[in-house]
Amino acid sequence: MTQSTTLEALQTQYGPRYRWLLLLTVMIGTVASIMSSTIINVAVPDMSRYFVLGQDRLQWVSSGFMVAMTISMLTTPWLLSRFGYRKTYSGAIWLLFVGGIAGGLSSNFDLVLVARVAEGLASGVVQPIPAIIILRAFAADEQGRASGFFGMGVVLAPAIGPSIGGLLVDWFSWRATFFMVVPFCIASLYMARRFIPVAHLGQESSRESKANLDWFGLLLATTATLCLLNGLVTLQNGPIAKSAVLLCVSLVALLSFVKWQHRLSHVHRGLHQQAPLMNLALFGHRQFAMGSIVSFIYGTALFGSTYLLPVYLQMGLGMSASYVGTLMMPAGLVLAITIPIVGRLADKRPTHILVSIGLMLLALGFGLMVTVGLQTAVWIIALWVIVGRIGLGFILPSLNLGSMRGLSKNLIAQGSSVISFVRMVGGAFGVSLSALVLEWRLEAHGQLLSHPNTSPERLTAFNESFLMLAGLCALAIVAAWQLRGTSRPIKTREMG
Repeated sequence: MTQSTTLEALQTQYGPRYRWLLLLTVMIGTVASIMSSTIINVAVPDMSRYFVLGQDRLQWVSSGFMVAMTISMLTTPWLLSRFGYRKTYSGAIWLLFVGGIAGGLSSNFDLVLVARVAEGLASGVVQPIPAIIILRAFAADEQGRASGFFGMGVVLAPAIGPSIGGLLVDWFSWRATFFMVVPFCIASLYMARRFIPVAHLGQESSRESKANLDWFGLLLATTATLCLLNGLVTLQNGPIAKSAVLLCVSLVALLSFVKWQHRLSHVHRGLHQQAPLMNLALFGHRQFAMGSIVSFIYGTALFGSTYLLPVYLQMGLGMSASYVGTLMMPAGLVLAITIPIVGRLADKRPTHILVSIGLMLLALGFGLMVTVGLQTAVWIIALWVIVGRIGLGFILPSLNLGSMRGLSKNLIAQGSSVISFVRMVGGAFGVSLSALVLEWRLEAHGQLLSHPNTSPERLTAFNESFLMLAGLCALAIVAAWQLRGTSRPIKTREMG
């Protein structure tokens, strides 16, 4: 390895600003991955018309992405340890690039789903990396500021993306939403060659880098997630017995996964043995365990609403895709302003208070949607969305820090991967749950989304779905309060 590719050489070359350049590099890639996740939602109605598909099938455009992203997150620590930061990060961005091109060019819905899965796999590898860098490259009194800077950049893309995506859908078609990630991927790949070291950031064990990937654990996690989502979808339009079987298989696979990870944690001694995908010692840390619960519920509410809100505005209130994007832009900009402010607060104030405030505002934002009717002024709808986004601004920079600050350095990569995994499981669950509850309530009110005209009864079904999400956020506050206090870092022996 040449001198110019080592961490020490890069720090010497760029000085104190290097850690910010490194964070900016992974932020651009994360922007691309998050954009690929969220921007597709404004194109759902157009894709429904193009492919002539029902809601139950079309939701896999979001759910398939979520499943792939959720599973691949567990592989990030192993990939970083085995291949180093630059190869792992660049490989994931290349996959995201190819998925965007392939999805935009596809004329078959199955090929679109394959492209979405490829994008999801890439996004899952990328998204835990920034938290690892923040906790390793920045001092404790800078971590909140770094999280705020990163969060502000990351949310600007989803804030502006749906607006641009909505216009592109109206002007061109749903294909344009796939192509939007391409310039971000190109920029991130260029910066990765300059600022990401080839090797590690200094904490990975050389023995861990020789460990094999836990393929059996990955299979169990995939089975649990897929059966969970299929079971929820089957509840909508399939036999109840089939749904019950799928959900039972999901539960058995989950319990088997936990048992297998526990076993690997105790037998992983040889240089080429398998390392556990999920180090269960993490959950012995109270703040991390409670943070994981909050992350699951938060993921459920966040991604459920990301799916539900555009569909509500278009099929409930009859707005165009471009109008929906424009309506949501102010809320995104407010979120981008809120995050760096709260990030600085996270360096000085208890994170459990910031997370709890965020959850209360998020629940309030969902609850206020009940007051919206067909004659409601647009500025009121925008205001209610802003309330929820301010809540997100309190949660985003605080939750990871509050959950992971007490971990020892050799567990940071695992902790970031696991808490991202838990959040995405919640997200995948939330998308399916929101679709399930919406279909259930629409049927209860005698409504069909395929009917071109909306009605007060249709809005009532949407309102009941939003109230479900508000209740979940209120429930998460109980766990968020347990983030308070300081625990000593977990000390773990080197496996080997």
